[in-house]
Amino acid sequence: MDTISGTCPVATGNGAAALDMTDADLLRDPFRGYSLLRERDRIVRAVYPTSPTPLWLITRYDDVKMVLGDQRFANNPGSVPGANVDDLHDELAKALGLEEKYIKIFTSSLLDADGEDHVRLRRLVSRTFTARRVAALRPRVEEIAARLLDQLGRRAEADDADGVGVVDLIENFAYLLPINVICELIGIPEADWPRWRQWGRAAFSLEPGAQNEPMRGMVDHITELVEQRRAVPTGDLLSGLIEAHDEEGDRLTGDELITMVLTLVLAGTENTAHMIGNGTLALLTHPDQLGTLQADPALMPAAVQELMRWCGPLHGTQFRHAVEDVEIGGVTIRQGDRLMCMLVAANYDPRYFSDPDRLDLRRQPDSLRETHVGFGAGLHYCLGAHLAKQEFEVAFSGLLTRFPNMELAVPAEELERQNMPGSWRLRRLPLRLHGTPRLG
Repeated sequence: MDTISGTCPVATGNGAAALDMTDADLLRDPFRGYSLLRERDRIVRAVYPTSPTPLWLITRYDDVKMVLGDQRFANNPGSVPGANVDDLHDELAKALGLEEKYIKIFTSSLLDADGEDHVRLRRLVSRTFTARRVAALRPRVEEIAARLLDQLGRRAEADDADGVGVVDLIENFAYLLPINVICELIGIPEADWPRWRQWGRAAFSLEPGAQNEPMRGMVDHITELVEQRRAVPTGDLLSGLIEAHDEEGDRLTGDELITMVLTLVLAGTENTAHMIGNGTLALLTHPDQLGTLQADPALMPAAVQELMRWCGPLHGTQFRHAVEDVEIGGVTIRQGDRLMCMLVAANYDPRYFSDPDRLDLRRQPDSLRETHVGFGAGLHYCLGAHLAKQEFEVAFSGLLTRFPNMELAVPAEELERQNMPGSWRLRRLPLRLHGTPRLG
């Protein structure tokens, strides 16, 4: 793909056409596509499916870091003074047929907060996700992963008539690990985890009206758990949020409490699941790097950092909105303009990464010094990054230890991905766990 073929004929400030982010070539190979765009223009005018007006794409590493750390760009369109800016989350919720009582919960999370509200909400849960607390959780994460890997092996053998062990990793492991871990952290009883797995998957449906049932189930169950924890606190995250609500009611409202739990569950599941899928595929299609990691398991933390750079599941950030006129690279972004930072372009920027197209698990020996922007940057840096990296380490280590000869059950070029601009998600990842050649 030497050119980006798809443009949408929407007039921009200089009369040029805007890039269509649903362009087939761009969806097929966003790594090369956004790299070509980055080298052509630092800032690209584009059209996103749910946006009624064009937005700006920020493509270069230094610009992405600047925007993500600059308070002149807000997540919430309501933070733009005096500007009538469409709230696309609200519009999307209505388009999906979400009931009115759930729209506020859907559109007023920590991810949408700015300024003092964001600091207040983030502070309430940030101590749960410190490196020290996450490290203390590791034995339980490893226990959950080991049990899921046992089930994965049994399912593979049961589902395959040839007895060679083929199973979909996304459905049967990659998604189950993060949803189980976040349920454990919040304090959702283990007996209820299967219900939350179903609700969590259904909540991401784009079929109109399909989100109401899972939203109703999750909200009702959280409400029930809140009453139980209020009567008998158990020291989990939910008990801590209830304490923040009851003892200092001005710090956390009832709706915010419910929204916080939902945000942690949903945000802490989808991207983690698809990173496990993307990373596993990357290792299996780069046998030299896989061999390096198997020969040196201590490399795993650094390998996770490189995998996040090379095949992270989130290619674009949440929309930002200019609070005032800002100039970037000779382009004036007007107050109220919408923009998206393209993490995939920044993570492949040759100005910052040498030979960026190459997967190199030894690229960054110091795994604590994070150079990629796969988890974002600035005030909205991923709250659960420590937990996500730990889950990746546990997942990849467990898979490589339990199934050292696993291999793809279909050619890599036949794997299908979800056609979602700004993300990189496999629909399925069928693996042959024991690497046994098929007969006949």
